[in-house]
This record gives sequence, structure tokens and C-alpha cells, in this order.
Amino acid sequence: MIKNKNVLITGATSGIGEALALYYAKNGAKNLFICGRNESRLTVVAQKCRQLGTVVYPEIIDVTNREQMKSWIEGCEKIAPLNLVFANAGVATLQETDENIYNTFNTNVNGVLNTVLPAIGIYKNRLAQEQKKDPASSLDQFINKMKKQKRAFSLNPFRKRYLGNIGCELFHTSDKAIVITASIAGYHGMPTCPSYSASKACVKAWGEALRMSLKPYNINVNVVCPGFIRSRITDQNTCPMPFFMEADKAAEIIASRVEKNVGLIAFPWPMRFVAWLGSVLPNRVSEFIYSRLPYKV
Repeated sequence: MIKNKNVLITGATSGIGEALALYYAKNGAKNLFICGRNESRLTVVAQKCRQLGTVVYPEIIDVTNREQMKSWIEGCEKIAPLNLVFANAGVATLQETDENIYNTFNTNVNGVLNTVLPAIGIYKNRLAQEQKKDPASSLDQFINKMKKQKRAFSLNPFRKRYLGNIGCELFHTSDKAIVITASIAGYHGMPTCPSYSASKACVKAWGEALRMSLKPYNINVNVVCPGFIRSRITDQNTCPMPFFMEADKAAEIIASRVEKNVGLIAFPWPMRFVAWLGSVLPNRVSEFIYSRLPYKV
């Protein structure tokens, strides 16, 4: 359930980040912590979210600043225990100059690290405090949940399906989640945007690995790989953008799948299929295809 959750979103001044902030505000998030580099745009987003009835804490900050990000995220946790942390901020470049390449990797990779690592730290610390306070609390909650479901299960004719639903609810829900925004472009190196696709491939792989390594701590990790979504990045494109999607629709898809704890949230499905196919084809075939793509994927 989204209601009463405390949500942190980086890159909230436009595109998916802005749409996510508005979506969570509209659907009952208790506190929203949003950041961006553009003060005027961030102020507008914060005002829109407040009008939807949520408490908003905007912060002008650059995700590439490690110390500031750590201090900000830890400060947010003190205000309200975080439930969802979106490492969403990202950039793309039209010109692959040395400076632009360094900036792309710094924002898309280091920016994610600077968001995710402090979040992992506060989540682990919270779990340690909970276990120290009441080591049996998790087991007790599980047993009580099963007792409450016992009678309904015994009377339900669709027992296998019902038990499966209970299992999903008990073992896959968490009040601690990290969501990393990668890209469909992260499935394969793109000759038309090498630094962007490589940086997104990096955080995609890291997020997939974190999902497994953080399971023992009851921390969900979800990796988002969207296709062409309306944003300041796609506004730069002059090439065809198949299956183009508005940001509010993308936010709805992302939020619903995060609630279901879907590990890899890649959409729209035709682009996901093509991207996956390109990643498993023989190198000569994939090189032939990708070398003929229009600028920017």
C-alpha cells in the first residue's frame, strides 16, 4: 500500500522523477523527500505535490556530491523512516565529448551510488535496532498472520491459489525498498550513445545483484528499465522514438510493479523483447543491427 509511506526521489524536477512524486502525492504518501538541481522547477513540483495533500521536503542538491547526499538522506530518515528510495536522477548527452562522458558516468553511476549506499546503511541500521529491541518480532508477526488466515484458508475452495497469495504477501512485502532507474538502453551497448548505455548497464547489473544480496535484510531492490519516456532527455531527440510514453503513465507502471516487488521493471514490452533479443544474438548479428539504429535509444 502506498498510503502513509515515506518516499525519497532524486531527479524529481522533470520526467519520471516528477511524475513519480505527483503519483505518490496523489495516492496518499505521508512524506515526500524530493531533490534536484534546478530550484525553480523543484519548487513547482513541490507545490503541486502539496496541493495533492502530502508533506513535501524539497532539497536543492547535486547527486554527484557524495557527502551532501549522505547527509541529506540520513537527515530525511530522522524526519520520517524511509520506505521507498528512488535513485532516479540521470543525464544523457547529444555529443560524446570527454567532458560530457565524464559527466554522464558521474551522474548516472556515482549519483546512483550516492543515493543507494546511504539508503542501504539506514535500512540495515533500522533492522539491527528492531532485532535488538525484539529479536522474535518478525517470527511472532508471521505466526499471528498465519493464525488469522487459518479459518479463511480452511473454508476457501481455491486453497492452492489462496496459499500462494498468502505466501507472496508474507515473504515478498517489505517496508524498505530501493528503486534504481536504469534504461532499456542498458541491455546492450549502443554505438549512438555509448556513455549513456554503458552507465545504465552498470546500474542495471548492480541493482540486479543487490536484489539478491540484500534479501536477507528484507530490503527490496527493483530495477527500472524504461523505453522512451517524455522527459528533458527525450526532448533532445530528433530520431524516431517507438512506443513513446508519457511520464505519468510510466510512473503508474513503475509504482504498481514496485508494490508487487517485481525485480526488473522493463517496459514497454515490445522494446523489452527487442532489447533482450539484441543482448542474446551472436555478436556479428547484434553489431549489424545496432550500427544501423538512429541516434539515441
